Parts: sequence; structure tokens; C-alpha cells
Amino acid sequence: MANRRGHLLFFCVALLGAAAPAWSSEGETPHAADGVILLHGLARSSASMNRMADALSLAGFVVLNVDYPSRTGTIDELAESAVGAALRDATLAPCPRVHVVAHSLGGILVRVYMANHVEPRLGRVVMLGPPNQGSEVVDRIGSWRLFKAINGPAGQQLGTASVAIPRQLGPPTFELGVIAGRRSINWINSLMIPGTDDGKVSIASTRVEGMADHCVLPVSHPFIMKDREAIRQTLYFLREGRFDQAPAGIRQAAD
Repeated sequence: MANRRGHLLFFCVALLGAAAPAWSSEGETPHAADGVILLHGLARSSASMNRMADALSLAGFVVLNVDYPSRTGTIDELAESAVGAALRDATLAPCPRVHVVAHSLGGILVRVYMANHVEPRLGRVVMLGPPNQGSEVVDRIGSWRLFKAINGPAGQQLGTASVAIPRQLGPPTFELGVIAGRRSINWINSLMIPGTDDGKVSIASTRVEGMADHCVLPVSHPFIMKDREAIRQTLYFLREGRFDQAPAGIRQAAD
């Protein structure tokens, strides 16, 4: 186990050495490291982002893995309480830049918050399986009592209609990379979604005008944040502002 952790540490530091504190000259105080805010998805918890948090920490980032009550508020309310509070957290106060890695609903919260606020420290943002154009699943079953009980007010706001919140947002004003999944373990949901999907969101729906890069991986929506390649691509984007296209087949058609 220790040997595997050592290999992961070597990999992360080699890939993102710029994220670790850097000495300007011998004996001086090191420059502060960049921070990363992690935002989990709908009806999940911060525990779902633990593997991503470990990799980012080993790479030298200051990590704030946010736990927010995704089932108890509207998207606007959650954006203020989750994203706003994270940016003000003392853990990230020394960081010159603060990046964001967000799963699913978390990505929409970032877009909503940044549409209403200016954050000079904001760096790069990676979204994992975000419903940037909404989800057809919400269109079909969002009004069901069971759906409302499980997903709360925010879940009902993630449809594809022109009045739905994801469709009301303009292009991102920040440097954005989107990772989509193309494998589903929920065939019932997939029957409701046109084109290739991850069981919750179609590949086409993850796209948004103005994003810097987009890649597609053979992973499902519930596990994309834990996938080894998704984590590697996230680290790469935070450093380079693009995804690593070396692995064959990660760039797919929009649908």
C-alpha cells in the first residue's frame, strides 16, 4: 500500500510540480500553493470526492472538499452557500489562485455563482459530467414525488427547457474544461436520453459554448469523479489549460 501511495505521489508531483510551493531563492519563504475547491454532485456528499482530493493534495494543491446540503435548497441558494462560502474559507486565504473541480450539479453551482460575482483569484475549472444543457431525465420524471424527495428543489431545476436554469446561463467567464462519460449503468435513465450518455447526462448536454476543452471517457456518471483517467485529466487541465490527448480515443463526437 505504501509503495502504491509512493508511486501516486511521484506521478502527481511530476505532473503538477508547479502547484507545489516554490522557493524564489534559498532561505526565503516559499510562494503559496494554488487552492482547489471540490464540489460534489446532487444527493452526494464530500466523501464522493475523497479520491480526487487525495490526488490533488499529493500534487501540492491546498484542497477544500466542500460538503453542502444539495437536497435542501434551490440552485441559487446552494451556489451562494456552497461556492461563496468556500471562496471565503480561511483554508484558501493564502492561495494566489483558486481552481474548482465540480461533479454534476456542482458545475452548475459554479456557473450560477460566477454569473453573479467577480472572483479575481478564480483559476481553472474542471466539470465532471455537468448538465450544462440540462438533463432529459428531469424533463421526464422531475415532477414525480419520489424524484422530488430524493433530489430536492435543485434537482427539479435541471431540465432542458429554455426556462430551466442551465439554459439561462451564458458562456462561462472562466477557463473551463469538461469531462463527459459515455458509459451507463442505468439503462432506464438512458432510455430517456437521446444520444450517448453516462446514465444521467448526454455527452451533448455536457458541452457549453466558450469552454476551453472537452473530453469523453468510458465511465459512468456516479463514478466519474473516482475514475483514474478522469483524475489524471483533471490534474493535467489544472496545469495546462487543456486535456492530455495522448491516450487514444478520449475525444469523442458530441453525441
